[in-house]
Amino acid sequence: MAIRRGLDEELNQLRDTLYRMEQLVNEAMQQAMDSLKKRDAELAQRVIREDEVINELRYDVEQYCVNTIATQQPVATDLRTIIGAVHIAVEMERMGDHAAGVAKITLKVCDEPLLKPLIDLPRMVAIASEMLHEGVRAFINADAEMAQSIVDRDDEVDALHDQIYRELITYMLEDPATIRRATHLIRASHAVERFADRATNIAERILFVAKGKLLDLTSEASDADQYLLDACEG
Repeated sequence: MAIRRGLDEELNQLRDTLYRMEQLVNEAMQQAMDSLKKRDAELAQRVIREDEVINELRYDVEQYCVNTIATQQPVATDLRTIIGAVHIAVEMERMGDHAAGVAKITLKVCDEPLLKPLIDLPRMVAIASEMLHEGVRAFINADAEMAQSIVDRDDEVDALHDQIYRELITYMLEDPATIRRATHLIRASHAVERFADRATNIAERILFVAKGKLLDLTSEASDADQYLLDACEG
């Protein structure tokens, strides 16, 4: 009983750390998008600086999981939870990188007006942030039923990404002088789309913990990304 109690305490601490990471990552992406909308260089620089905190939490999770395995010798669901937590921490660390990437785009465009008002990009961020929040919550609760709903929401993000891509391509075709500014917005959209993809990866870990098997829940590449892939292969 004492061993079980010790393991439960360590798992609870691990869950708390994942929740903290989720909050920081979602806050980073929201602030990055706010910095882009307002062309706020100071806010963008803060997002970039604070990405280091997310990186450190990832390494804390990894070290904590290694120590727990070594000292508590977990098995079955407990072991899958610990292994899944390592993967989720890595996914969230990379999501923080995507947020920092949007902030870096802000620094490139902050001295000029945006090509167009940002409407769909903030919608993408809102959906992707909900996906991450629900994904971490579902992982903590080993809620396999929530996994598919997270995947379905990824389709919403992909559709918005495709819409933004097509609209910006139209701008570039009609006026080549807009190419640089349009390209920056496409890159920002792609960063948010990848952020959502990583939330889907987290959903895969829900099934791993709950059922002991890892399935690929990712949808096919979005139309915009498939176009880029085809161009590279051609």
